[in-house]
Amino acid sequence: MSVSPSREARDIPTRLIVAPVVVPSARVSDGRPHHTPGSRAAAFFDLDKTVITRSSALAFVPHFYSAGLLNRRTLVRSVYGNVGLGIEHEQSRVERLRRSITSMCRGWDVDEVGRIVAETLQDVVTPLIYAEAEDLIANHRHAGRDVVLVSASGMEFAAPIGAMLGVDHIRATEMTIADGHYTGEIEFYCYGERKAEAVRGLAAEHGYDLAASFAFSDSITDLPMLTAVGHPVAVNPDHRLRRHAEEYGWPILDFTPTAPQRRRHTDAGPAITAATVAGAVGAGVLAGCALGWCLRSRQPDGRPADTPRTDPQNRCAPA
Repeated sequence: MSVSPSREARDIPTRLIVAPVVVPSARVSDGRPHHTPGSRAAAFFDLDKTVITRSSALAFVPHFYSAGLLNRRTLVRSVYGNVGLGIEHEQSRVERLRRSITSMCRGWDVDEVGRIVAETLQDVVTPLIYAEAEDLIANHRHAGRDVVLVSASGMEFAAPIGAMLGVDHIRATEMTIADGHYTGEIEFYCYGERKAEAVRGLAAEHGYDLAASFAFSDSITDLPMLTAVGHPVAVNPDHRLRRHAEEYGWPILDFTPTAPQRRRHTDAGPAITAATVAGAVGAGVLAGCALGWCLRSRQPDGRPADTPRTDPQNRCAPA
């Protein structure tokens, strides 16, 4: 069809983003790998605002507060302490987030966190899952690709949500656990270039051809992950990622939140229990809280994190 590269990429229905998308006049010198025919591929998904409508960790904060894991003073101190994050240099921002995580979650009981997440998971997460994301995940599985969640949120959130969706593998932020409590030390920070490292590690472990693989994200901070694969897709992109995707001719999808009754889930994952959630080794619950709340508390164009990004000229067709 005769449209501009950026428009062509934007208008592709979600059901079609399971095969290579070629935009004839788009730039391709963005560092992506080259495909080897006949190889095994995967589809890598960011979680927050890509698969679900908001921060997975932030969605659980009221329940942590009710259970006494968080108090008003801690919440206020965290908010005021991170007001400047939107204007700091990226490296300083990351280090400040690390300190925030350490101070807030040290001493939390792993079993208690697991119990809270398990008991509230369906009510909290089910209404947040994009129907289009579910369709994409199902379509990639049908096409024979493994589906992987790669999230800066804590494993406590990514693991049970991944089980709900029937994904094959999960990489998320992990923290150190000692004597059944979080020490506040970050063991693996699944953010920025670390996400790309996780993707490459999974590719080496499972034999994925990254050039034949897909990646989906909303944030410019996931650019390393997106450029690690041959088929990057911007989903509900922030301003900087949208501009980058348009420049290089990447597909752009804008998902629409749907009513709770629209939700349906695969049965690929086992039943979720508190032990399953809490047993995610080294999982970092407040890594999710701090990262979900602070890191994305502002979009790059200055809007609050939960402000819907809608564009009547740029909506994906239902799958």
